[in-house]
Amino acid sequence: MKMYQEIVLKPKKDESLRRFHPWVFSGAIVPTAVMPAEGEVVRVLAADGSFLGVGHYQAGSISVRILSFRDEPIDRSFYRTALTCAYRLRRQLQLVRSDQNTYRLVHGEGDYLPGLIIDMYGDTAVIQAHSVGMHRDLEQITSALKEVMPSGELKHIFYKSEGTLPFKAGLAAEDGYLWGGEEVEAIALENGLRFHIDWLKGQKTGFFVDQRENRKLLEQYAAGRRVLNMFCYTGGFSVYALRGGAVRVDSVDSSSRAVSLTNRNIVLNFGEEPRHNAFAEDAFRFLKEIPEGKYDLIVLDPPAFAKHRGAVNHALQGYKKLNLSAFGKIAPGGILFTFSCSQVITREQFRLAVFSAAAISGRKVRILHQLTQPADHPINIYHPEGEYLKGLVLQVE
Repeated sequence: MKMYQEIVLKPKKDESLRRFHPWVFSGAIVPTAVMPAEGEVVRVLAADGSFLGVGHYQAGSISVRILSFRDEPIDRSFYRTALTCAYRLRRQLQLVRSDQNTYRLVHGEGDYLPGLIIDMYGDTAVIQAHSVGMHRDLEQITSALKEVMPSGELKHIFYKSEGTLPFKAGLAAEDGYLWGGEEVEAIALENGLRFHIDWLKGQKTGFFVDQRENRKLLEQYAAGRRVLNMFCYTGGFSVYALRGGAVRVDSVDSSSRAVSLTNRNIVLNFGEEPRHNAFAEDAFRFLKEIPEGKYDLIVLDPPAFAKHRGAVNHALQGYKKLNLSAFGKIAPGGILFTFSCSQVITREQFRLAVFSAAAISGRKVRILHQLTQPADHPINIYHPEGEYLKGLVLQVE
């Protein structure tokens, strides 16, 4: 077995690893004269010398991301086994079908590969590294991926990590095709609907895969309703609402690029659609200026208001303000889909922010559904931080 540098933890700092939490924080490590290189695979030992796990080292608050609690090499065979397990689960979830080829293949800690995201759009895999270690292991990962995926389901691999890796001297994380790249169809199917996927310049890997099931739920409420889709990005909720029979759908995003992509996705599915309008405007200002009762179904799916714990209080005020504005405008009997994708905001905190907004509005509000991320974004039971998407479907009288 390959010899890895060892990291030793301070006394009584091994409890979380013995409970299979996959993170080692910098304060738990005994400093040494020569620390591992960024992205290097290390063995983690308790103060008494007993083995705890093996993972990627990285300077920062999370110093080691554990890949295995077994003493095993992290090589192509390791990645092949992990990717096989991930792909098998997606097959069991029936996410690969004639009307569906958009799904998340690897979801970091949820698939026991912290720091790695792989989304599938048709026959294109978009890989995103969130740790230097995954970037360093990219060749092994792509090699294993080509072995695991059936040839007809994988023809292109695109790497998109310029915006997710911390800047490190000498770290060349350039976005681009690692394999294929010729005659790529950047259109994917989701529940029978077609979407242009902008993995070249778009947010995340190009599409919000995590809202698939929530978009499908919204479709069931859309018939006969006037819909407002705030922070629309690529217009996913708008497309589902139109298919569901909405009489009017307005899509709003501060990005003119997002609005353009929304319009392209509407045309892709319905041609010229008079029921739909899109506006490149600030969401808070748009909500403030619309007349009361104009919409009876509103979607609030903002970007993460809090990227770190220091921003939690400010973010909660933002969610409260946004939802209060929606409560003040939605028609009686209306349906509100409201979300938070901020990982540091707990389900309870988000719900309290929405409750506070409801109380101030004085409206009668009932919870119809409590939403989360879909099964291809699994949550490692030992890593509750992996639950990041929170949503509520509310009826407002």
